[in-house]
Amino acid sequence: MALKAVHVSDVPCLDQVPENASLGLYSTRFSAGVDVGRSSFRIPKFLVIGHRGSGMNMLQSSDRRMKAIKENSILSFNTAAEFSVDFVEFDVQVTKDDIPVIFHDNFIFSEDNGVVYEKRVTELLLSDFLRYGPQREPGKVGKSMLRKTKDGRIVNWNVEADDCLCTLKEAFEKVEPSLGFNIELKFDDNIVYEQEYLTHVLQAIVEVVFQYAKDRPIIFSTFQPDAAQLVRKLQSSYPVFFLTNGGTEVYYDVRRNSLEEAVKLCLEGGLQGIVSQVKAVFRNPAAVTKIKESKLSLLTYGQLNNVAEAVYMQHLMGVEGVIVDLVKEITEAVSDLMKPSKEGDEESLPEGVGQMQVKSKPQFSQRELSFLLKLIPELIHS
Repeated sequence: MALKAVHVSDVPCLDQVPENASLGLYSTRFSAGVDVGRSSFRIPKFLVIGHRGSGMNMLQSSDRRMKAIKENSILSFNTAAEFSVDFVEFDVQVTKDDIPVIFHDNFIFSEDNGVVYEKRVTELLLSDFLRYGPQREPGKVGKSMLRKTKDGRIVNWNVEADDCLCTLKEAFEKVEPSLGFNIELKFDDNIVYEQEYLTHVLQAIVEVVFQYAKDRPIIFSTFQPDAAQLVRKLQSSYPVFFLTNGGTEVYYDVRRNSLEEAVKLCLEGGLQGIVSQVKAVFRNPAAVTKIKESKLSLLTYGQLNNVAEAVYMQHLMGVEGVIVDLVKEITEAVSDLMKPSKEGDEESLPEGVGQMQVKSKPQFSQRELSFLLKLIPELIHS
């Protein structure tokens, strides 16, 4: 698609919210609600957010937990809700017939008579999209689902507990209502989108949210800079966060290449916060101060968020929440780390990532914390 500048002031606002829509991050999981105006936006507690529900699927991993439950499914969301997570994060795309569906990858891979083929999700009708994987109708067999791994291999999408593909509307209807939704607006990094297309897709998503969210807490997020500004223009009821690798990967669009650029984009577009790759935060701890001084909230994502010590270090740095795959392990660790320590508590250092069960929070002097903040960037770069 040809590059076309997005003038957000020209986009019609869709901010016609039902009376019962949630105007902030309030839910029964939080003690208090918040105003979503950028100048006063505040996250009321340290958030733990389930990545694609109970965790993403890493089919090539030897860790069974990464293949336990089908990611981005109703089953995965409700399983996450059994623990003390505040939100689940999931990816939303819009089908050819304008239905928002939940799916991470740009393409669905399948096999027919031994031949592997791919279909772009946004070029499928809803009925075609739902034909892949397990089917709701008893006795009906869906098309096989394969997945392309980061190293280019095509593998069977096998998990211990599978589930059907679903729409955004179904998620609102079938997932525990107190669980917040972090809706990632998913776009292909390799496509330059025209303004009209972005607006059309975002309107379809926002309309479903307005109709079905009710009191459920909502956060929008996206790696697509223009989409972030547009969805903020289309509505002002729910906070919008800009997703960034923070320079850990380099893109043609410079707005995606540093935390400094992310701050600039948020301030220009009236966004409420940033979701950064955790490594970018550890490599540049001073950026956290700049983000806070800009009155922006900061969440992180990445594999390091499955390590309890890394999560606690971020809490000390001022990060306000983490997106995690190991929901059970990290929610338990956060609960232990955040509660007041008692005399006689002991710490145990478990084996393996995400296995930590800390019985009391580490105690750091200001000098020790300063040293750690200087040391961590060196460790991350090494």
